[in-house]
Amino acid sequence: MENLVAQFRGAVRTAGATVGDGDLEAAAAYLLTRWSEPQRQYHTVQHLTAVLDVIDRFDALAPHPERVRLAAWMHDAVYDPTALGDANERDSAEFAEGLLQTLGVPEDTAAEVARLVGLTAGHATEEDDPDGELLCDADLAVLAGDDEAYADYTAKIRREYAHVPDDDFKAGRAQVLKALLELPSIYRLEPIREQWEARARANLENELKS
Repeated sequence: MENLVAQFRGAVRTAGATVGDGDLEAAAAYLLTRWSEPQRQYHTVQHLTAVLDVIDRFDALAPHPERVRLAAWMHDAVYDPTALGDANERDSAEFAEGLLQTLGVPEDTAAEVARLVGLTAGHATEEDDPDGELLCDADLAVLAGDDEAYADYTAKIRREYAHVPDDDFKAGRAQVLKALLELPSIYRLEPIREQWEARARANLENELKS
């Protein structure tokens, strides 16, 4: 956890935070408590760490990697499995903008991080948005896992939605899978797409068939 706190402190300081390190560390600790809430099975600190690892691996592809890292920290800061539509993403974006401003991050930078967070609702980016593309690609990296990792992911998602009856869950999950498969490409950044696209599509198609 100390490494994660240090990473957050570095990213938010690079983004222009003006408060002391103690306040930055307290903010990171608070975010980690959110990522550790009991209703979470997949959207946990493990997922946050995995997203950050991908961003670190490909950060040269983004002009503002510190904003992408902060958006990763914030993108599921609000997570209620019973919420409808993109309420979690909207609430997380609003939360992100407010928190970053309290840490002294300039308003335009805080707003941009909030915009990035909002992209994770549908993982659709406009052209010439490498920061957004890296965040979305990192968030969807799990789709390209091996058989064991993908099965673990789908099992955790089902546990998060344990309140939903099987038939309703299957119907909703099928819609999600079809929407991802209908994207021109699941991954936007070419180096990532070359490595993961085929595997992710195979995983999604196999789950849809099952």
